[in-house]
Amino acid sequence: MVLLALAIAAFLLTFLLLPVATVVITAFSNAQGGFTLAHFSAFAEISLMRESFANSLYVAGMTVFFATLLAVPLAAITARFEFRGALLIQTLGVLPLIMPAFVGAAAMQLLFGRSGSVNLLLNSAFGVSLPLMEGLNGVIFVETLHYFPFILLNLAASLANIDPAMEEAGQNLGSSGWRLFRKIVFPLALPGYIAGASLVFIKVFDDLGTPLVLNVTNMLAPQAYLRVTSIGLEDPIGYVICVILVLFSVAAMGGAWWFVQRGDFAIQSRGGVSSPRRKLSGKQSLLAYGSIVAVLLLVLSPHLGILLLSLSKVWSFTVLPEQFTLLHYATVLEDSTRMIWNTFLYCGLAALLDVVLGTAIAYLVMRTQLPGRQLLDHMVTVALAMPGLVLGIGYLRAFKGVELPWVGPLTASWLIFVIAYAVRRLPYALRSCMAAMAQIHPALEEAAENLGASRWRTLRRVLVPLMMGGILAGFVTSFVTAAGEISETILLTSRESLAPMSYGIYLYMQSISGRGPGAALGVIAVLLIGLGTWLTHRVVARHANHDVRGSAP
Repeated sequence: MVLLALAIAAFLLTFLLLPVATVVITAFSNAQGGFTLAHFSAFAEISLMRESFANSLYVAGMTVFFATLLAVPLAAITARFEFRGALLIQTLGVLPLIMPAFVGAAAMQLLFGRSGSVNLLLNSAFGVSLPLMEGLNGVIFVETLHYFPFILLNLAASLANIDPAMEEAGQNLGSSGWRLFRKIVFPLALPGYIAGASLVFIKVFDDLGTPLVLNVTNMLAPQAYLRVTSIGLEDPIGYVICVILVLFSVAAMGGAWWFVQRGDFAIQSRGGVSSPRRKLSGKQSLLAYGSIVAVLLLVLSPHLGILLLSLSKVWSFTVLPEQFTLLHYATVLEDSTRMIWNTFLYCGLAALLDVVLGTAIAYLVMRTQLPGRQLLDHMVTVALAMPGLVLGIGYLRAFKGVELPWVGPLTASWLIFVIAYAVRRLPYALRSCMAAMAQIHPALEEAAENLGASRWRTLRRVLVPLMMGGILAGFVTSFVTAAGEISETILLTSRESLAPMSYGIYLYMQSISGRGPGAALGVIAVLLIGLGTWLTHRVVARHANHDVRGSAP
């Protein structure tokens, strides 16, 4: 077990901490290798860098604000009131997460751009147009529609756990309606909201694909990418930007944790009691359904847009495409079959590596008494706060010139994709494996060992089969999230023959003529991710039902 722990620690040190440390050290090093702050001073003296820093903060902050406006009412209505279709509405509200934000960005221009469908209708009816997709507004708009489910999911879960006695006490003191929600309900649900809002901030602040597709380069992540790819890996400003991205990501996660810890949000309630859903009156139901339909139409518009774009032959200055075709799908299947295969290969191997490491780490942390075993869990957690852009640049810098037998240069091989995807998705697989192991009583393993089974045989024949539901859920979660990765993919793709689907979508979207095939490839990616998400829910539900039947007397 000690050798296993050391091997896992070596892997995490080499492919997670070393690349990040390399980026940080480079940002603080001068030409002679000594410590310096000159690179940060140079960063502050460049007007474009100051503008990019301010824009990134502005976009992240405004996205959190508008995502809150979408998520809070939707979470409150579906979690607190009783009406038909609540589960369907919550499911549809989460759908934006299965499509990477950059995939729908080009389609959003055709729907909400200056000459898009919505503005054509508004101009025709009222003589006005909305600058929704202009510059930074476009990034905020696309990111809001994509990431607001993080707030929706976390806030809805917190609202469902509030003790109804707290609301009854507020009502007895004369509070009701909006005042009751603002003074009692929402403050008690703040931990869920803060967790979701911090995730939105981190995701938007670090995002690379959406600004690049929308041709918005005056933000930090695009500037880091452009400087590294145009000036080279020796440019110190790119590393300074990476350090800033890491600091703000860590600060957002740490700040959310600190806020929740300093406040007393614990609720003393009867176990298993949740707030009863209140019935809506006729007018209230009409208003609720109307607002929900409007929100869902808005947040699902990227999916509709990418589907229409993938089927359109001509779509310019018209509300809907003038002609439809399937040629884009034929083009993709003819030219991008290798990319689809690469996606399955890289993401499949990365997910397999994740569940193997996740199962091993979970076992070491929860079933052994090795000193320092918790450090493995903490090291994996670091990956949650690491932007893909930082890890990508760190790999290029740390492993420059490294060659492996039968593989060649590591940074120019298919193996680097597998490692990069696995490292960033390992926290998801680990959480699934730890949750599955927590449900298995150690007495089952002790019984096997008492019957003469070795620890390895017990792990292989008893523990792993009982954990299979969580292992499969972790595998699929790692797979589908890796399939939409773009930041690391853009940086690590050294030649097109190695590229996965996400890189192909990005390449297609760089030209007007290629947006049809790019949309078709995007639809295929969305179907792949959606299928994987559905399989995850099926596996978890089947495993839960099996556990219930197995524990019945």
